Amino acid sequence: MDLSFSPSQQLLQQSARALLQQRCPIERVQAIALDPRGFAADLWKEIATLGWPGLLVPTDLGGSGGSIGDVLALVEEMGRACFPSPFIASAVVATTTLTAAGGRRARALLPALALGERICALAVLEESGRLDPEAVTLPVAAPGRLTGRKLFVADAHVATDVIVLGRAAAGPTALLLPMDRAGITARPLDSMTGDKLFELEFAGVETTPDDLLGASGGGWEVLAPAFRVGALARSAEIVGAAQRVLELCVEHARVRVQGGRPIGAYQAIQHACADLYRDVESARWLMWEAAWKLESGRPDADAAVAAAKAYCAEAGLRVARRGHQIMGAIGYSEEHPLHLFHKRILAAGLDAGDATLQLEAVARSIGLA
Repeated sequence: MDLSFSPSQQLLQQSARALLQQRCPIERVQAIALDPRGFAADLWKEIATLGWPGLLVPTDLGGSGGSIGDVLALVEEMGRACFPSPFIASAVVATTTLTAAGGRRARALLPALALGERICALAVLEESGRLDPEAVTLPVAAPGRLTGRKLFVADAHVATDVIVLGRAAAGPTALLLPMDRAGITARPLDSMTGDKLFELEFAGVETTPDDLLGASGGGWEVLAPAFRVGALARSAEIVGAAQRVLELCVEHARVRVQGGRPIGAYQAIQHACADLYRDVESARWLMWEAAWKLESGRPDADAAVAAAKAYCAEAGLRVARRGHQIMGAIGYSEEHPLHLFHKRILAAGLDAGDATLQLEAVARSIGLA
């Protein structure tokens, strides 16, 4: 098992870090978080010119035909910069779904997604907030009329298209709809993390057989592989954010003087920072091992992805919380960037299945459910 970066992944990581340090400093992240729109169109256009949204799009449809490892190398840098964008939802989960589903509509949309000209949102969660087939109750039929609502739809205000998971007579069914179709309304939801989340209301939205992704009743099978890739991408985002928290804490411990010497000279702070390092590195390697198993088609890949996502979510929060303790008062101020990374870790841990859901999957894989 070789988990080292390929030359192309090293180049991608280095170029991403250089660009994000220059074009998306933490001051800009803070400004974007406070902006009701919460989206930097110029940054999205810039990363689109570099081909980032097309990493997972097949080459015959205008993308790079890249690997999961390519995406994780990039997303870890996005997490380290706290980069706000719909990249994971659109360029990872939606793109993986459309590629797997196939069909005329999906193939027609992928080239525009690769160029960043269109953005695809995901309308999956409902009142329970659970990411599982039984939680899907929105009635769908194609042809027919779609009436109901979906919750916690990220970046719906900048999306041009949306994948909707509902329930037909045959079971969970996925639809691909343009956001400007008559009857679709996006209403903003308040969010502690500052992420732009929306309730999508469908008021008699007309649907046709062309809107189907895969077969009626096969929506979960179409989306499940994309959820696994999305879980790994969120894990990478958490690892990147936790890495930056570790760096901020070490920098602070070197320069903050208490009792006549830097606080990093005290054993309590040294051990606290060592704990951060342990959590970051163990989360990183669990994530990369799961990616290797998924790309290699190993039979235990699903369990590995679930274990990695659960661990990254919990370890990331430990890093953020301990980071506030190491920083002291300054770490709790709005002016310091630590709260941005804490919120990003919290939000990423909930997306693509929270730790509870992932641990349930691990328990099933070892015969306990």
